[in-house]
Amino acid sequence: LENIIEGPVIVKGEPKEEATARARELLAKVGLAGKETSYPRRLSGGQQQRVAIARALAMRPEVILFDEPTSALDPELVGEVLNTIRQLAQEKRTMVIVTHEMSFARDVA
Repeated sequence: LENIIEGPVIVKGEPKEEATARARELLAKVGLAGKETSYPRRLSGGQQQRVAIARALAMRPEVILFDEPTSALDPELVGEVLNTIRQLAQEKRTMVIVTHEMSFARDVA
């Protein structure tokens, strides 16, 4: 949770309570509700990548850049991250994605 609220609180000056509430919502959105107190070493690679997505979303960006978001993941974890990105695409978020997952890229384009 602290990892996600640091940017909005320090860089954007958001109140900590507001940033914390948003961080909880974002963790739930990426399928990690209940992991607010987990340290990165306790999370799988796919979970760590989804926390990174939540951290990026916490800054309320106009565009999100994904540079090979699944390249360092075990094959069984790739689907978790792709599903999260697919969900963002359904919300009509603007994203630039660099990937070798060509069928996925076609689906979300």
